[in-house]
Amino acid sequence: MTKKLLTQIKNEWRSNLWLGVELLLVSVVLWYVADYLFTNTAIYLEPRGFDISHTYLIGMDELTEASPDYHPYTDVEKEQGEEKLELLNRIQHRPEVEAASLSSNSYPYNGSNSSMALGLYGDTLVAPRLTIRRMATPDFVRVFRYEGVNGETPEQLAEILERNEMLVSDNIFQRYGHKASEFVGQTLYANQDTTQTIRLGASLKPVRYGDFHSLGGSVSTSILMKLPERYLSWAEELCVRVKADQDVNFIENLKRDADSQLRVGNMYITSIRSFEDQRNAFQQGQMSNMRSYYTGMGFLMLNVFLGLLGTFWFRTQQRRGEIALHKIHGATNGAVFSRLVCEGLWLLLLVTPLALIIDYNLAHLELNSYYYGSYDDLPRLLLCAAIAFVLIALMILIGIGIPARQAMKIQPAEALHDE
Repeated sequence: MTKKLLTQIKNEWRSNLWLGVELLLVSVVLWYVADYLFTNTAIYLEPRGFDISHTYLIGMDELTEASPDYHPYTDVEKEQGEEKLELLNRIQHRPEVEAASLSSNSYPYNGSNSSMALGLYGDTLVAPRLTIRRMATPDFVRVFRYEGVNGETPEQLAEILERNEMLVSDNIFQRYGHKASEFVGQTLYANQDTTQTIRLGASLKPVRYGDFHSLGGSVSTSILMKLPERYLSWAEELCVRVKADQDVNFIENLKRDADSQLRVGNMYITSIRSFEDQRNAFQQGQMSNMRSYYTGMGFLMLNVFLGLLGTFWFRTQQRRGEIALHKIHGATNGAVFSRLVCEGLWLLLLVTPLALIIDYNLAHLELNSYYYGSYDDLPRLLLCAAIAFVLIALMILIGIGIPARQAMKIQPAEALHDE
């Protein structure tokens, strides 16, 4: 049967040529759609490297000289730092609080960043220029539950920070084919100055910048250092983790106690926000764009489906006479149906190798989002091509199957008479 089908396809090459071109274009378009959706979904579902459940961001500010409660500072930076430490201490001792920290440009879903050049002392390995630098008090890793690649718990990582050792994401030297965990215990230098050295205490599971930033991107490489005492006055971020079984009305309770218990000198609380809300606000534009892209892709796929369905539907309706001849010669409905469907699938199989070549070249044009730092991803290419193949095969099956079954219900003599 296969030989007969191939012979028939060859004999009808003019009509099959245009159908093959259509199948080729549809295959490439559907591959791109599948690749786009797969890539962005895979990036979104990558491990974040932190946990924001039951966490809150507390805003702080200080009274101005116009306030009757204002107390003049003798040493502004020192006294501001002491007030923030005292505020942190009071929050840490609240019964519902599991951990709390002060930090600068450090919390997740934060559009304000600091960066730092970092290199391996005595070697040529240098971190990317856009490496995010986070400076925080040690309990920061407990608030967001960072983990080390060698199994270090947040508590152990906090102890490492307390010793003034550095934590870096394990992917910081990925462009050299090395993991940071290989260099734990060695000395790193900062900002191309080999006199500014710090010991690498542990390697972290990579911390993503946001849900739409891949682990392969440079902004997902990061450094975490203990916030020096002289920088405490700069710390504008007070992050809190509440115990899971006591996370009830935390914002309302804290606001209620803000004036009576959480005023320290000139320092006071201005806002309390859950990190779920912070996440939604930070990514609102990206989420809106993603929904628009998914809607557009869905509409495109619907049009492709209807176009290809119509083509095979019309083609099958035009072959009623051929169906009648097959039945006159003793072919069963099942045999006729199988022959028509297999012909369409053979056309798809014949154009698939050419479609794969085009897909491969499009992949190297880097049209879609960054995924694990590489576009040369053969499994991803083949998976998306397989998805496109299955979708087209279903379209062919429906486009041929429904009109073919209708045509086979007509008596052969009637069909031949109409011809």
